Amino acid sequence: MEKNRITELFGIEHPIIQGGMVWCSGWRLASAVSNAGGLGLLGAGSMHPETLEEHIAKMRAATDKPWGVNVPLMYPEIDRLMKLIVDSGVKIVFTSAGSPKKFTPMLHEAGIKVAHVVSSSKFARKCEEAGVDAVVAEGFEAGGHNGREETTTMTLIPQVRRATSLPLVAAGGIASGEAMLATMVLGAEGVQIGTLFALTEESSAAEAFKQRCVSLAEGDTMLCLKKIAPTRLVKNPLYDKVREAEDNGASADELRGILGKAASKRGIFEGDTDNGELEIGQIASAIRSVRPVAEVMEGLVKGFAKAKERIMKS
Repeated sequence: MEKNRITELFGIEHPIIQGGMVWCSGWRLASAVSNAGGLGLLGAGSMHPETLEEHIAKMRAATDKPWGVNVPLMYPEIDRLMKLIVDSGVKIVFTSAGSPKKFTPMLHEAGIKVAHVVSSSKFARKCEEAGVDAVVAEGFEAGGHNGREETTTMTLIPQVRRATSLPLVAAGGIASGEAMLATMVLGAEGVQIGTLFALTEESSAAEAFKQRCVSLAEGDTMLCLKKIAPTRLVKNPLYDKVREAEDNGASADELRGILGKAASKRGIFEGDTDNGELEIGQIASAIRSVRPVAEVMEGLVKGFAKAKERIMKS
């Protein structure tokens, strides 16, 4: 694939970034993506600081290619976590779920490249004002926590492209080389992919979770929990309880009571597919098997090249 601002910014071969997903993105997944020419991200959102420190050490042993850490800014020990990242010599940080204004200067001072995930052109402009190095525009097809705007990726990318001159990464609903090409036609320079990598052999998600997700049909995921934080979930008995409560006007506290403690860990990491929170993107319905990362990356790169060649001939 051709070099562009995203490959140059992060020093990677292909403009393919693996989302830093909770309970999926440990050192095995992130290093496999980096070793295959993309950018692997450790998902700090489901790690205690000590756990992240351990994964950083294992990451260094597993790859000499560029990699980074994804940090949701709602993280309860955010100041401690950011200090750990700086002290550990991490070179790339992707932030989400909050304003990048506070931590970007500190990270830049440590020589760290910063990208921030947004769900609207308004927040993309705020990212540019905050001085981030790149923006990830994520449509509401994406899994897990999502933007309140419910703007699709195909609608969002061209609007964000008009709103900012920053290097732009597309996310949400991307699981093929053809989809990559489509986002680049709309103005993106790279892609961040979550669901497809969450369902690989190297993902730290439970096998039961992976198998449930590769059996999904269209419409088997829904956005819910808007009173807490919009989250895309697989329809299961827990989802049914949440949906019924929401239809009856349940409060945020009542919804939290239904979810219980560590609902996403229960579903994704421990594999309780009935009583856990199963976060995954809409595109899961197009994924039919759990494959190794190297095979997935090869398919993305070849699919992109074939799609581009086909369009050039038409």
